[in-house]
Amino acid sequence: MHFISPLLESYLADNSQEEPKILQDLTRETHLKVIQPRMLTGHFQGRVLSLLSKIINPTYILEIGTYTGYSALCLAEGLRKEGELHTIDINAELKQIQRTFFDRSDYGNQIIQHVGNALDIIPKLDITFDLVFIDAEKKQYDKYLEKVLPRTKSGTIILSDNVLWSGKVIEPLDPKDTATKVLLDYNKKLSEHPLLETVLLPIRDGLTLSRVK
Repeated sequence: MHFISPLLESYLADNSQEEPKILQDLTRETHLKVIQPRMLTGHFQGRVLSLLSKIINPTYILEIGTYTGYSALCLAEGLRKEGELHTIDINAELKQIQRTFFDRSDYGNQIIQHVGNALDIIPKLDITFDLVFIDAEKKQYDKYLEKVLPRTKSGTIILSDNVLWSGKVIEPLDPKDTATKVLLDYNKKLSEHPLLETVLLPIRDGLTLSRVK
Protein backbone atom coordinates (compact mmCIF):
# COMPACT_ATOMS: atom_id res chain seq x y z
CA MET A 1 0.00 0.00 0.00
CA HIS A 2 1.27 3.47 -0.91
CA PHE A 3 0.18 5.95 1.74
CA ILE A 4 1.23 8.90 -0.37
CA SER A 5 2.00 9.14 -4.05
CA PRO A 6 5.58 8.68 -5.31
CA LEU A 7 5.41 12.25 -6.61
CA LEU A 8 4.59 13.57 -3.15
CA GLU A 9 7.27 11.38 -1.58
CA SER A 10 9.78 12.94 -3.94
CA TYR A 11 8.55 16.43 -3.02
CA LEU A 12 8.98 15.64 0.70
CA ALA A 13 12.55 14.51 0.14
CA ASP A 14 13.37 17.45 -2.10
CA ASN A 15 12.14 19.88 0.55
CA SER A 16 13.86 18.21 3.48
CA GLN A 17 17.52 18.34 4.48
CA GLU A 18 19.82 16.92 1.84
CA GLU A 19 20.94 13.32 2.28
CA PRO A 20 24.65 13.20 3.23
CA LYS A 21 26.93 11.73 0.58
CA ILE A 22 28.03 8.84 2.78
CA LEU A 23 24.40 7.71 2.94
CA GLN A 24 24.03 8.03 -0.81
CA ASP A 25 27.11 5.81 -1.16
CA LEU A 26 25.75 3.31 1.36
CA THR A 27 22.44 3.15 -0.52
CA ARG A 28 24.30 2.43 -3.75
CA GLU A 29 26.45 -0.23 -2.07
CA THR A 30 23.43 -1.90 -0.51
CA HIS A 31 21.61 -2.10 -3.84
CA LEU A 32 24.68 -3.63 -5.46
CA LYS A 33 25.58 -6.19 -2.82
CA VAL A 34 22.70 -6.97 -0.48
CA ILE A 35 19.38 -8.77 -0.89
CA GLN A 36 16.20 -6.78 -0.21
CA PRO A 37 17.64 -3.25 -0.51
CA ARG A 38 14.13 -1.88 0.06
CA MET A 39 14.78 -2.52 3.77
CA LEU A 40 16.97 0.61 3.79
CA THR A 41 15.60 3.46 5.86
CA GLY A 42 15.86 5.92 2.97
CA HIS A 43 16.37 9.65 2.55
CA PHE A 44 13.20 11.15 4.06
CA GLN A 45 12.85 8.86 7.07
CA GLY A 46 16.59 9.03 7.61
CA ARG A 47 16.39 12.80 7.91
CA VAL A 48 13.52 12.41 10.38
CA LEU A 49 15.66 10.09 12.52
CA SER A 50 18.61 12.47 12.29
CA LEU A 51 16.60 15.49 13.37
CA LEU A 52 14.90 13.64 16.23
CA SER A 53 18.31 12.49 17.47
CA LYS A 54 19.68 16.03 17.25
CA ILE A 55 16.69 17.34 19.24
CA ILE A 56 17.16 14.66 21.92
CA ASN A 57 20.98 14.96 21.87
CA PRO A 58 21.38 11.51 23.43
CA THR A 59 24.38 10.10 25.25
CA TYR A 60 23.30 6.51 24.70
CA ILE A 61 21.35 5.12 21.74
CA LEU A 62 20.20 1.54 21.22
CA GLU A 63 19.27 0.34 17.75
CA ILE A 64 17.63 -3.08 17.35
CA GLY A 65 18.08 -4.09 13.71
CA THR A 66 21.05 -2.62 11.85
CA TYR A 67 20.77 -4.00 8.30
CA THR A 68 23.58 -2.18 6.43
CA GLY A 69 23.81 0.71 8.89
CA TYR A 70 21.87 3.54 7.25
CA SER A 71 19.60 4.30 10.20
CA ALA A 72 22.48 3.95 12.66
CA LEU A 73 24.44 6.65 10.82
CA CYS A 74 21.37 8.90 10.84
CA LEU A 75 20.81 8.43 14.57
CA ALA A 76 24.53 8.96 15.29
CA GLU A 77 24.29 12.50 13.92
CA GLY A 78 22.67 13.61 17.18
CA LEU A 79 25.04 11.82 19.57
CA ARG A 80 26.94 13.79 22.15
CA LYS A 81 30.71 13.75 21.69
CA GLU A 82 31.10 11.34 24.61
CA GLY A 83 28.11 9.26 23.50
CA GLU A 84 27.73 5.69 22.25
CA LEU A 85 25.39 4.01 19.82
CA HIS A 86 24.89 0.29 20.37
CA THR A 87 23.44 -1.44 17.34
CA ILE A 88 22.31 -5.07 17.21
CA ASP A 89 21.77 -7.31 14.20
CA ILE A 90 21.42 -11.07 13.96
CA ASN A 91 23.05 -11.28 10.51
CA ALA A 92 26.83 -11.55 10.88
CA GLU A 93 27.29 -11.32 7.10
CA LEU A 94 26.35 -7.64 7.20
CA LYS A 95 28.86 -6.67 9.88
CA GLN A 96 31.68 -5.76 7.49
CA ILE A 97 29.65 -3.43 5.26
CA GLN A 98 28.29 -1.77 8.41
CA ARG A 99 31.79 -1.31 9.84
CA THR A 100 33.18 0.03 6.58
CA PHE A 101 30.65 2.84 6.46
CA PHE A 102 30.67 3.47 10.20
CA ASP A 103 34.42 4.02 10.02
CA ARG A 104 34.05 6.33 7.03
CA SER A 105 31.73 8.53 9.10
CA ASP A 106 32.55 10.96 11.90
CA TYR A 107 31.07 8.54 14.45
CA GLY A 108 32.98 5.32 13.81
CA ASN A 109 34.56 5.13 17.27
CA GLN A 110 31.16 5.78 18.89
CA ILE A 111 29.22 3.01 17.16
CA ILE A 112 29.44 -0.38 18.87
CA GLN A 113 28.22 -3.41 16.90
CA HIS A 114 26.60 -6.44 18.47
CA VAL A 115 25.84 -9.57 16.47
CA GLY A 116 23.25 -12.03 17.72
CA ASN A 117 19.75 -12.21 19.16
CA ALA A 118 18.75 -8.85 20.63
CA LEU A 119 16.68 -10.59 23.31
CA ASP A 120 19.89 -12.14 24.63
CA ILE A 121 22.10 -9.08 24.14
CA ILE A 122 19.95 -6.29 25.61
CA PRO A 123 19.92 -7.64 29.21
CA LYS A 124 23.72 -7.75 29.13
CA LEU A 125 24.01 -4.03 28.32
CA ASP A 126 24.35 -2.23 31.63
CA ILE A 127 23.31 1.09 30.11
CA THR A 128 20.36 3.45 30.47
CA PHE A 129 19.43 4.59 26.98
CA ASP A 130 18.14 8.03 25.98
CA LEU A 131 16.94 6.91 22.54
CA VAL A 132 15.88 3.47 21.26
CA PHE A 133 15.06 2.51 17.66
CA ILE A 134 13.28 -0.82 17.13
CA ASP A 135 13.46 -2.10 13.55
CA ALA A 136 14.13 -5.85 13.59
CA GLU A 137 11.98 -9.00 13.53
CA LYS A 138 8.39 -7.73 13.72
CA LYS A 139 7.08 -10.82 15.53
CA GLN A 140 9.45 -9.98 18.41
CA TYR A 141 8.51 -6.30 18.83
CA ASP A 142 6.63 -6.85 22.08
CA LYS A 143 9.52 -8.86 23.53
CA TYR A 144 12.04 -6.20 22.44
CA LEU A 145 9.97 -3.56 24.22
CA GLU A 146 9.85 -5.56 27.45
CA LYS A 147 13.62 -6.10 27.35
CA VAL A 148 14.26 -2.43 26.59
CA LEU A 149 12.03 -0.76 29.18
CA PRO A 150 14.29 -1.65 32.15
CA ARG A 151 17.11 0.07 30.25
CA THR A 152 15.23 3.38 29.95
CA LYS A 153 14.42 6.35 32.16
CA SER A 154 11.81 9.09 32.25
CA GLY A 155 12.13 11.01 29.00
CA THR A 156 13.68 8.19 26.97
CA ILE A 157 12.30 8.11 23.43
CA ILE A 158 11.45 4.74 21.86
CA LEU A 159 10.93 4.66 18.10
CA SER A 160 9.25 1.65 16.45
CA ASP A 161 9.45 1.25 12.68
CA ASN A 162 7.15 -0.44 10.13
CA VAL A 163 4.15 -0.34 12.45
CA LEU A 164 1.68 0.17 9.57
CA TRP A 165 3.06 -2.94 7.84
CA SER A 166 2.23 -1.87 4.27
CA GLY A 167 -1.32 -1.04 5.36
CA LYS A 168 -2.10 -4.57 6.56
CA VAL A 169 -3.01 -3.21 10.00
CA ILE A 170 -6.23 -1.74 8.57
CA GLU A 171 -7.14 -4.66 6.31
CA PRO A 172 -9.15 -7.78 7.29
CA LEU A 173 -6.77 -9.98 9.24
CA ASP A 174 -5.71 -13.27 7.70
CA PRO A 175 -5.67 -15.78 10.60
CA LYS A 176 -2.37 -17.15 9.26
CA ASP A 177 -0.72 -13.71 9.21
CA THR A 178 0.99 -13.78 12.59
CA ALA A 179 3.25 -10.80 11.89
CA THR A 180 0.32 -8.46 11.30
CA LYS A 181 -1.47 -9.79 14.40
CA VAL A 182 1.62 -9.13 16.50
CA LEU A 183 1.90 -5.58 15.18
CA LEU A 184 -1.80 -4.91 15.81
CA ASP A 185 -1.36 -6.02 19.42
CA TYR A 186 1.90 -4.07 19.72
CA ASN A 187 0.38 -0.84 18.43
CA LYS A 188 -2.50 -1.20 20.87
CA LYS A 189 -0.11 -1.94 23.72
CA LEU A 190 1.97 1.17 23.00
CA SER A 191 -1.12 3.39 22.87
CA GLU A 192 -2.41 2.06 26.21
CA HIS A 193 0.85 1.42 28.07
CA PRO A 194 0.81 3.14 31.49
CA LEU A 195 4.52 3.98 31.28
CA LEU A 196 4.43 5.49 27.77
CA GLU A 197 3.09 8.47 25.88
CA THR A 198 2.71 7.48 22.23
CA VAL A 199 1.91 8.93 18.84
CA LEU A 200 1.91 6.89 15.62
CA LEU A 201 3.26 8.88 12.67
CA PRO A 202 2.42 8.03 9.03
CA ILE A 203 6.05 8.31 7.97
CA ARG A 204 6.97 5.80 5.27
CA ASP A 205 5.68 2.43 6.62
CA GLY A 206 4.68 3.88 9.98
CA LEU A 207 6.93 5.20 12.77
CA THR A 208 5.74 5.22 16.37
CA LEU A 209 7.24 7.72 18.77
CA SER A 210 6.85 6.77 22.43
CA ARG A 211 8.13 8.70 25.43
CA VAL A 212 8.79 7.00 28.77
CA LYS A 213 6.90 8.86 31.49
